Amino acid sequence: MEATTRQPKDMKKYNKWIIILSVVIPVVVAILFGVKIPNVKPLSFLPPIYATINGITAFLLVFAVMAVKKGKIKLHENLIKVAIACSVAFLGMYVAYHMTSESTKFGGEGFIKYFYLFLLLSHILLSIIIIPFVLITYVRGITNNVELHRKIAKITFPMWFYVAVTGVVVYIMIKPYYIH
Repeated sequence: MEATTRQPKDMKKYNKWIIILSVVIPVVVAILFGVKIPNVKPLSFLPPIYATINGITAFLLVFAVMAVKKGKIKLHENLIKVAIACSVAFLGMYVAYHMTSESTKFGGEGFIKYFYLFLLLSHILLSIIIIPFVLITYVRGITNNVELHRKIAKITFPMWFYVAVTGVVVYIMIKPYYIH
């Protein structure tokens, strides 16, 4: 078997963590989303920050693809690490905001409301689905399993990019309805 397709000896360890994180992260977020911290000032300054982080993530993903296509593997790896860190930071701020603030209802009507709800629902569902894809893609990259990394990255990139971009669009659409 070629080095590019060989499974690392510790792949079972990685797979175990991928499964655990892929289940635990959405469950914990769902639980924390329902928790409201009493007597805490709402963190209303966070939505524009985490929307910006989503935008930065989208740019990082594009630059990471450009870097790998130019053979700049180390730059690609570093950009992906920063994109993952941005996604983790987004998640922390998103949960903190929702633990201190009531959810904002979208005030638009008609087609624009259905468009918003479609974007929001697809964003949320793909943000859950993308977790194992990002983790598997990352592990295949760091274990130098290049062939399998490329195969799954072709699926991971568009999903992750969609989640990052729709996060920004959803924020822009709901921004006029935030109560400050």
